[in-house]
Amino acid sequence: MGSTIKKISCYLPQRILTNQELQREFVDWSAEKIEAKTGIRERHVVGEDETSLDLAIQASKIALEDYDKDKIDFVLLCTQSPDYFLPTTSCILHEKLGLPSRTGAFDFNLGCSGYIYGLALAKSLLTSKMSRSVLLVTAETYSKFIHPRDKGNRTIFGDGSAATIIEYSEDENILDFVLGTDGRGACNLIVRNGALRKPHDPKAPEIPDDSGAIPTDNYLYMNGPEIFNFTIDVVPKLVIEVLEKNHRSLEDMSYIIFHQANKFILAYLRKKMKIPESKFYINMLNVGNTVSSTIPIALKDSLMQGKIKKGDEVLLIGFGVGYSWGGCIIRI
Repeated sequence: MGSTIKKISCYLPQRILTNQELQREFVDWSAEKIEAKTGIRERHVVGEDETSLDLAIQASKIALEDYDKDKIDFVLLCTQSPDYFLPTTSCILHEKLGLPSRTGAFDFNLGCSGYIYGLALAKSLLTSKMSRSVLLVTAETYSKFIHPRDKGNRTIFGDGSAATIIEYSEDENILDFVLGTDGRGACNLIVRNGALRKPHDPKAPEIPDDSGAIPTDNYLYMNGPEIFNFTIDVVPKLVIEVLEKNHRSLEDMSYIIFHQANKFILAYLRKKMKIPESKFYINMLNVGNTVSSTIPIALKDSLMQGKIKKGDEVLLIGFGVGYSWGGCIIRI
């Protein structure tokens, strides 16, 4: 038994936050400077009453428009911004989509490597004969975690979702995975308050640094230099490991898609690994960093633009919060 990606759909919230708007809030930054530094011109962000579940529903409905939803027998939902501590968002999504009661469903909490882990889970369900059709959904609303005065993170992150249908196949089109974790880096990308270890503190003191990255512990904190160091250390090794495990070389790859962290990191990695620009995806211009949804959004975009086509082998690499990372090769 094998597995294959049958369909990918994406959904972005309607509200758009442009660099011009950010420039008006942060007068020492220009719209041009933001785009040059991050590769992002605008990003989509949810409204006050809009959640990851709302995005997940929309992406899933698009995926199921011309697909028999009764075939879905497992739902995997990757999010770090669930609607509730309990129940799982996937159970609510299951009901909203009207899926059969025999369908399994669960959430898993991962960020930028989440899509890779989701593909690994889906492949496991299919090759173990526990499932024949899996709906993998990524949905994230990091904008809700970011302080209004945190200009660094507000320029980078956008909200979005993607839904991927993975089916049983006679041929194996999702090849072998390499996954990894280093929890020592947990403190470098974190929302410290809000869960059970440290509940939300309405009186949390402001602790601004030079970039305004952590006004209080109730909001997202990212240690940019440490995240960069982690990335340039782990990702090149990960690429080599994935290629070796699948008995491939970089030259064998038709196309290469990394998690869309930011333009600077991606350009640095591409040059460091001597990957041809023609084979390497960078396009966050109108969406920003959508966390676990960057890779499926990039896959969908690459398919629509004809950058990848049937029969191509594509290297997928995810890395980030946790620290967590993963990679695999898929055949289109």
